[in-house]
Amino acid sequence: MLLQASASQLVLVDYQQKLMPVIAGHAEVAANALRLAQAAQLLQVPVWGTEQNPSKLGPNLPELRALCQRTLAKMHFSAVAEGLGEWLQPPAKPAGGNARSLPKHLQKPAEAERGSIVIAGCEAHVCLLQTALELLEDEMEVWVVTDACGSRTERNRDAAFDRLAGAGAELVTTEMVLFEWLETAEHPDFKAVHALIK
Repeated sequence: MLLQASASQLVLVDYQQKLMPVIAGHAEVAANALRLAQAAQLLQVPVWGTEQNPSKLGPNLPELRALCQRTLAKMHFSAVAEGLGEWLQPPAKPAGGNARSLPKHLQKPAEAERGSIVIAGCEAHVCLLQTALELLEDEMEVWVVTDACGSRTERNRDAAFDRLAGAGAELVTTEMVLFEWLETAEHPDFKAVHALIK
């Protein structure tokens, strides 16, 4: 099973200014999150952000926050408990008449559902883990971008990955996501996306 840009949404969890300095490998984690968000913007993949207790931990890194369509301030460790799930669901279809009342060529095509949630963030063993597990419970496909996730210790980060894989999440890397979203070297945005990882 491969990711498709048209079926994906990107969630960036808690890349906050006061938290990032204590995250192991924080520079690489933040750089990969930025690559994901920039590629998502190029490929028209919606990007959502979360911030844990922003009055204490500050906002997300400004370069990431600027690429998010919306950012959810939260106190629960799981962003799903604070409403993220509603942001990720397709819009409700309005109640209407029988679709057969219009000729086929005049009917609106069904809106594609974006049920593949590509998620990355900090701390991997707390907010990222709890958000991803609840998304899995809500029957979403969850793709955790391991090289864009961090915790204060590598042990905590790795324990989160073990638990997420056991729960059914797909563990991927930034480059896996970008090349699966592109699908082909003939994609019109191939050069722009490829430039993000050079």
